[in-house]
Amino acid sequence: MKILKDILYKVSITSTYGNMDGEVKGVAFDSRKVEAGYLFVAVVGTQSDGHAFITKAIERGATTVVCENLPESIQEHITYIEVKSSAHALGIISANYYNNPSAKLSVIGVTGTNGKTTVATLLFSLYSSLGYPAGLISTVENRITDSVIPSSHTTPDPLQLNGLLAQMLEAGCQYVFMEVSSHAIDQERIAGLNF
Repeated sequence: MKILKDILYKVSITSTYGNMDGEVKGVAFDSRKVEAGYLFVAVVGTQSDGHAFITKAIERGATTVVCENLPESIQEHITYIEVKSSAHALGIISANYYNNPSAKLSVIGVTGTNGKTTVATLLFSLYSSLGYPAGLISTVENRITDSVIPSSHTTPDPLQLNGLLAQMLEAGCQYVFMEVSSHAIDQERIAGLNF
């Protein structure tokens, strides 16, 4: 459980409505994953606009909504946070929710047109063979030292990404090598990370 104002640290806020001292039990940007006490971030995506799902998120139990445009109908018991970019805010909120794991790790991002997977994997293998506990985030797989976690994207969404980094930190990793696609940079999936 986190305090809302702590999760919003460094988020560029345009306006607020409601209780800023409330507790947050979780964070979601997919209304189907919202549970009671969650903070819902309405992100404008390529396929859909999260703003269309604010009501559904509240029905599922969201108590806080982060959005670029306030809904026409404001509900008294809900806290609304208006931001310039929901995608950017999601990255910072995710990092804060997981206690900023990238600030405690040496995170090395590999970007470019070709060779990201190869370079990140070679660096992970090199550092691991030298005895440094390391993590890998790539298109092929995610690794926390010897444990393999299936990968679904080249660069995971901010919640998954910070969750993985927190697991890596807890497992004793010192270094993390990750692919950073240009698509992920454009979608602000790495917002809030320390490289």
